[in-house]
Amino acid sequence: MSKILGNLRGDRVIWVIVILLSIFSLLTVYSSTGTLAYKYQSGNTEYYMMKHLIILLFGFLIMYLTHLIKFTYFSRIFQIALYIAVPLLILTLFVGLDLNEAKRVLPLPFNLTFQTSDLAKLTLILYLARLLSKKQDNIKDFKSAFLPLMIPVLIVCILILPANFSTAAMLFVTSLVLMFIGRVNLKYIFSLIGIGIVSFVFLLLIANAYPEVLPRANTWKTRIVSFMDKENIDPDKNYQVEQAKIAIAEGGLIGKFPGNSTQRNFLPHPYSDFIFAIFLEEYGLAGGSFLVLLYMILFYRVVRIVTRIPRNFGAFMAVGLGFSLVFQAMINMAVAVNLIPVTGQPLPLISMGGTSIWFTSISLGVILSVSREIDTTPEKIEDYVTA
Repeated sequence: MSKILGNLRGDRVIWVIVILLSIFSLLTVYSSTGTLAYKYQSGNTEYYMMKHLIILLFGFLIMYLTHLIKFTYFSRIFQIALYIAVPLLILTLFVGLDLNEAKRVLPLPFNLTFQTSDLAKLTLILYLARLLSKKQDNIKDFKSAFLPLMIPVLIVCILILPANFSTAAMLFVTSLVLMFIGRVNLKYIFSLIGIGIVSFVFLLLIANAYPEVLPRANTWKTRIVSFMDKENIDPDKNYQVEQAKIAIAEGGLIGKFPGNSTQRNFLPHPYSDFIFAIFLEEYGLAGGSFLVLLYMILFYRVVRIVTRIPRNFGAFMAVGLGFSLVFQAMINMAVAVNLIPVTGQPLPLISMGGTSIWFTSISLGVILSVSREIDTTPEKIEDYVTA
């Protein structure tokens, strides 16, 4: 381990966390894809593990290559990428693959898919970081500072919302957090919250009158009702949550140990949305607590980076991406233990899924790029105020 880390730059603790999460991911995905293997791969249980291993290794390569790039270069790269992401979101709404009444992915050659919201999420956060760093001198001004921040946030979130409400909501919250850290006037932030709520209510009214316009609205309603009214809900509509509860209860304090899950045969999507429930069944409360701790340490290390170069592009970029990753992890875990309604969010670096892992790898690579630059050229920290 020490020899491997010796060739890596940036925050070594973050590298260790990534390696540990990847190991947990490989073990849990292998355990949770048994039913999938018998259904689609003639019982070849190693197929999905090897596929996931390749995805993780490629993600690690992406992370390594990204962290070698000087972080100031990301300012222009992701500004251009946002201009590409918005048309892709629009394209997805019209020609994306229709899965569970939602068009979230674009079809690619070789039977692959691309989730455009992952690209949009990453590019929007970095675009906001760029604007916040450049406009610190007049950040309280509405026209020159807040308006250029507000418009892309609303456009991207509204385009994501019809197919993926939870991603749009999380990205909206992350944007608000970035604006707060960037010293944007609080009355403008609250006005943006109001605009977001009004826009959402307006969409719901349209969906109520014309269900075909927003078919996912009924799914949102069902999930919220299932969560709020557990006593009177149809058991079939709450099947995922009930199976997750059984998995968690069977895990106890120390779990059944890797590979011994039984609920993986009953829980829908045990390798993605509800992978934390399988993790708790096999590793118990102790293992689950350790996993939460890893994400908390990750965010702490990101905050340490931010405190070394406050209120500049690198700081805004690192805290935005770090908060987004850990926030998503907490949402996934909260769903698994039935603290909030089902969202469909994967667990970063744990759940199976190429697009999610690779964009998470880019995010971590960007954070490590900031860390590497600070560690190698500490005397130039003052030069990083803008990019």
